[in-house]
Formats: sequence, structure tokens, C-alpha cells
Amino acid sequence: MNSDADIEISLNGTFIRIPCLNLADLIRRENPEGNAVAAAINGEFVPRSQHNAIDLRDGDLVDLVSPVGGG
Repeated sequence: MNSDADIEISLNGTFIRIPCLNLADLIRRENPEGNAVAAAINGEFVPRSQHNAIDLRDGDLVDLVSPVGGG
């Protein structure tokens, strides 16, 4: 892996260095079980239909949240 291609993002408040990925790849990497997650980048919700189209950039603030059911 070429470390020059790595980027640093904040994932749920923790800064990590990862290869340059799109949002869908990051979700698969962080959620191998395939559970439902909602995603936001830099505070903006990203619909699931756009996950493959969003390339992550150095410095992005990414939040992945699993929905919680109950009443």
C-alpha cells in the first residue's frame, strides 16, 4: 500500500488514517456484518443511494450511526 495515498479522517470522533476510499467502502470496512447504518459527512446526512458516489477526503468528519429501535 502506498502511504502517500492515505488520508486522515475523523470517524465517530476518532482520527484514523485510511487508504483513500469512498463512503460505501468505509462502511463495509467498519461494518463487515452489514448492519444498517446512517452516515453523515461533515455534519450532512448522506442518503444510502449516494454512498458509492462519495469519495472521502483528507480531514472529513464521518459519523456512522446504527439505528436503535424501541419505544
